[in-house]
Amino acid sequence: MPSDLPSIQREALSIAEACAVAGIGRTKIYQAINDGNLKARKFGKRTLVLRDDLREFLASLPGVA
Repeated sequence: MPSDLPSIQREALSIAEACAVAGIGRTKIYQAINDGNLKARKFGKRTLVLRDDLREFLASLPGVA
């Protein structure tokens, strides 16, 4: 496979991938989803989080003084 091809970045993340990207545990991710603070989508049995929704959620967290 040629190395000059651009890498493809998936727009939808599994819960485990969203945890890894955000540095947040599964419980906190599911809590944010259940509280309505993080949007998630179902595709069959899979729960997916869009990258844009994860960015928006992280940006909405309070800043540190």
